[in-house]
Amino acid sequence: MDIDACQDLREAEEMIAFHINDTGCRYGLFNKENNELIGTCGFHCWLNVNQETKAEVGFDLSPKYWGRGLMQEALMEVIRIGFELMKLDYIEATTEVENLRSQRLLKKMGFTQESELKDNLLYFTLRDTETVKKEG
Repeated sequence: MDIDACQDLREAEEMIAFHINDTGCRYGLFNKENNELIGTCGFHCWLNVNQETKAEVGFDLSPKYWGRGLMQEALMEVIRIGFELMKLDYIEATTEVENLRSQRLLKKMGFTQESELKDNLLYFTLRDTETVKKEG
């Protein structure tokens, strides 16, 4: 999921429809000052493939809040939940080629970028919490 907000109601409805029958969990991110929903972060496509358990992490954040380290803070906790509670062997993420912000964040978090595009998306993988970078 890209780091940006839905552009209109139709796009929000499509996102909800995608996740409604999906496996995983999604958390709301709220502004501590006014309790406004500012984004989401969580897992979908939670599967067991070739005797390994994986899920794809997705996230979005209102552009008003970009550049504050909020998504990095949220991802640290979500990744911990993925490995410690969900017992994932690895976590995947995808971004559109143009989404440089998401790519930088994933690399900063320790994700490894796959070498080839699939469906015009870049794929990233994180194998365990030991590879998660604590410092930016």
